[in-house]
Amino acid sequence: MEAAMNEIVLAGCTPTPLAHYLKALGVFRLMAEQIDPQAKARWQGEQFVLHTRLTREELARFFLEEYRPTPILAPWNGGSGFYPTDNKDGFGPLSKSRAGRFQPLAQAITTAATLLAVMGLKEKPDADNKPSLLMRLRALADDAFLAWLDAAVVLAAGDPSYPPLLGTGGNDGRLDFTNNFMQRLVELFDAETGDAIGMAAAWLDHALFAGHTPKLAQNAIGQFAPGQIGGANATSGFSTDSRINAWDFVLMLEGAVLFTTVTTRRLEANQQAVFAYPFTVHPTSGGSGGTTPVDATGKSRGEIWMPLWHRAASLQEISALFTEGRATVGRRAARDGLDFARAVGQLGTDRGIAAFQRYGFMVRNGLAYIATPLGRIEASRSPTADLIAELDQGQFLDRLRREARDKDVPASLKRVVAQLENALFALTQPGVGRSHLQRALILLGEVMQILAVSRKGREAVPMLPRLSAAWVLQAADDSAEFRLALALAGLQGLRPYLAPVEREKGYWKWAPESRLHVWGKGELVRNLVRVVERRVIESQRDAELEPFQSRASLGARLSDIATFLNRQTDDPLIAALLQGLIWMELPDALLSPSPHGKGADGEGAAIPTTFAICKPFFTGPTLLKDLKRLPQDARFNLPGELPRLLAANQVGKATDIAWRKGQIAGLDWPRGDAPKTPALDGPRLLAALTVPLQSAALLQLLPRMEEPQPV
Repeated sequence: MEAAMNEIVLAGCTPTPLAHYLKALGVFRLMAEQIDPQAKARWQGEQFVLHTRLTREELARFFLEEYRPTPILAPWNGGSGFYPTDNKDGFGPLSKSRAGRFQPLAQAITTAATLLAVMGLKEKPDADNKPSLLMRLRALADDAFLAWLDAAVVLAAGDPSYPPLLGTGGNDGRLDFTNNFMQRLVELFDAETGDAIGMAAAWLDHALFAGHTPKLAQNAIGQFAPGQIGGANATSGFSTDSRINAWDFVLMLEGAVLFTTVTTRRLEANQQAVFAYPFTVHPTSGGSGGTTPVDATGKSRGEIWMPLWHRAASLQEISALFTEGRATVGRRAARDGLDFARAVGQLGTDRGIAAFQRYGFMVRNGLAYIATPLGRIEASRSPTADLIAELDQGQFLDRLRREARDKDVPASLKRVVAQLENALFALTQPGVGRSHLQRALILLGEVMQILAVSRKGREAVPMLPRLSAAWVLQAADDSAEFRLALALAGLQGLRPYLAPVEREKGYWKWAPESRLHVWGKGELVRNLVRVVERRVIESQRDAELEPFQSRASLGARLSDIATFLNRQTDDPLIAALLQGLIWMELPDALLSPSPHGKGADGEGAAIPTTFAICKPFFTGPTLLKDLKRLPQDARFNLPGELPRLLAANQVGKATDIAWRKGQIAGLDWPRGDAPKTPALDGPRLLAALTVPLQSAALLQLLPRMEEPQPV
């Protein structure tokens, strides 16, 4: 008959800081290995929960009376206790201990010390001797010591590599974790008898259950708990020493034993064997306000993403999770934080993980590395995350990010790519809004504008791949700015006017000397005027070219035009959206058009008569004929002087010409002179005329009428 299982909430074991996360793993591992193999554990909010046959009192008694420390040693490090000038406060007593609980540790010390003597090493080994020492230690180590060794260091291609979780092989600078581990043990236990001493019971209650805070010892904890490092402004006074609970340090390192390196061969150019550490990737500045591009290019040892699971799992299941500990993007392993964020949704689904606590090992507080919390990432699928995969075509995203890390690239590219990484990171999260996708779309357009003027950038980064219409559909909102930008993007053949590119054999390529490229850094109206002028010139050279042919289904509403003419739109946003939208495959229509309320399709929108008179000349003749607003046999072209007069702010003359030409072409205007119109800004009117309209809006704007009627 199975014993009843108790739920023990460990309020002192939380996902942050890293020390407390590792402490939770240490408690669970030791309990399951040494006293209750049937135990399970899970995360519940910000606390760790044990499912065990033990009571809370029995759990505390186990650690105080029965717990056998893992052989956590680093004879390859100076300061580890093995060399003459090292601190011996913990190492010395434990190496001679006869207490049963310390025998695995004492025997491991003897084994390592004997090997050092055989190798004639009286000080820490140099680069030539360290690989040999590590290989011989592996051959001699028992399973317990081997688990620690594999968590701290791995030999890849003959040279030692150091996972960032444990610094550089179990130490961080002059702080040797293993020697401090032994020092903390002798603060908790009598080395001769193994009995708990001093504050051990009170400290254990604080470490496990967040009980009353006892007086803590003045000792270092290293990178694992930034809030306990001490220093200026670390407490209510001006400065404080580093104060820690000895159990926190001991159980933290016991938990780190679950992180075992796996040597693997990745399918990359050099085909060299590299180590894969559980949930560990290269750093990226995206997705956190606590990092910068500098952190991602040398001021960091990497990132580690700690899984949080809500279903009770056994130690065997959790060990398997950490042993595999990999995330994939497509068919390749995740390489950095952005890759991992993209993989999190699928990984959580496959492994039962609810979220990840992200940490970066960043240089802070001088030259010290600190495990900096970088946010909680929910492990659920995001519809927008799949869109990022389209940027992998032709290795565009990889090569762009690699180029941005080059020290010689313009600061503008570094800035925009860092912003793009943040925007893409946001797309991996569930529940992101359309504004996040618009932000990514805008930044992609800005990236292409910067690459366009950088010869080095054009050579290093391929052309932005063709992005699907899903980008547009998921970014579309009910704003006049988006509809105006999308309508403009629907103008046939617009891309070369906004970027120096040309199409050759079905593919787009850079064309720095293109005469079509007229878009500059100026305001939207000025740039649209330039586009109209150039398209008119091109249409005069090619009689078959309709300069304003477009997709009527993506056209703007009359209310959008009225808003634009009244200067109530965010023009820089329209321009930014347009520069991104020209790289998208446009949909046939938006899937969920907004309800046609007042002003949505033109009702109540005050459109100047001048706009109605001029608009037919800025619309494809084929569409006008299909809408039966122009005779089928009509010859209808844009008079060259019309855009010139509008650009010169001679609106009255332009209106007269449009009225007369329209009558001649067969537009159903009444006889007589053009109606008088209020003063308008000519260039802005010309820019508004460039925007394609929905078919329904054109029908409303150009009714069959006996006399012109303002809409």
